[in-house]
Amino acid sequence: MDSTACIVMTTASTEDEAEALAAALVEAGLAACVQVQRVRSFYVWQGTLHREPEWLLLIKTLAARYAVLEDFIRERHSYETPEILQLPVAAGSPDYLRWLAAGSAGPAQA
Repeated sequence: MDSTACIVMTTASTEDEAEALAAALVEAGLAACVQVQRVRSFYVWQGTLHREPEWLLLIKTLAARYAVLEDFIRERHSYETPEILQLPVAAGSPDYLRWLAAGSAGPAQA
């Protein structure tokens, strides 16, 4: 498995949806960690400018897990076209990157 770390970003419309998705990703072993932050998004959707509160999820995972993670998000997301972006990690603490790889390799261990 490719052990290259990445961060995947998505947003949710409610804190409950964001927290449920974050917990499900970690429990499924698709992410070592998910941070959830409140943000305000400005975007045009179907020709109308929107200013909406959203919840940003920063998902720490492995690049090799991206396709499965994207499908996982799409199956559970309330948006018609959810933001799902993969950002590469150029460098990081070796100890943290080992932990991230272990936590993203499959189902979480009890």
